Amino acid sequence: MRATVETVAENIVDGIIAPLFYAFIGGVPLAYLYRSVNTLDSMVGYKNDKYFDFGKVAARTDDCFNYIPARITGVLIVLAAFLLGYSAKGAVSAIGLDAAKHPSPNSGITEAGVAGALSVRLGGYNSYGGQVSFRAYMGQALNVLRPVHIGQTIRIMQTVTVLFIIAATLLAVMG
Repeated sequence: MRATVETVAENIVDGIIAPLFYAFIGGVPLAYLYRSVNTLDSMVGYKNDKYFDFGKVAARTDDCFNYIPARITGVLIVLAAFLLGYSAKGAVSAIGLDAAKHPSPNSGITEAGVAGALSVRLGGYNSYGGQVSFRAYMGQALNVLRPVHIGQTIRIMQTVTVLFIIAATLLAVMG
């Protein structure tokens, strides 16, 4: 359950807002370039002996490409939380207090924002390929994480997407 909420939260940027952002500022070619960078990070951007140097370059390039879209998404998560009746104040607080604790300079913004908006705690112990690791906690556990939070995270994702499209359309019409 926690992994699903974290994955949806993280992928608001990687899978939706960043591709839309790059399509908005540079059309299909820049959107394709972004998706290529992001896919390369997904394939080799993790640390292993065989692809360590190549993976590090892929991961850092992806971090650079996601820098602006992640921050836009953080603002939109706060606005979405407000519009959906979740905790906008909690989203702002969690982003401010917890986002930098995440190993990714970008994913922490969205994961902390969603955690704060839903008043749940994300992070904790994870197992990747049999290796157990600890990821810093994000948000306050004012609510026990339940299956309903998956649907709420998806609603945040959908609302953020609509808000971005509205903002981009307004900028295009005004500019």
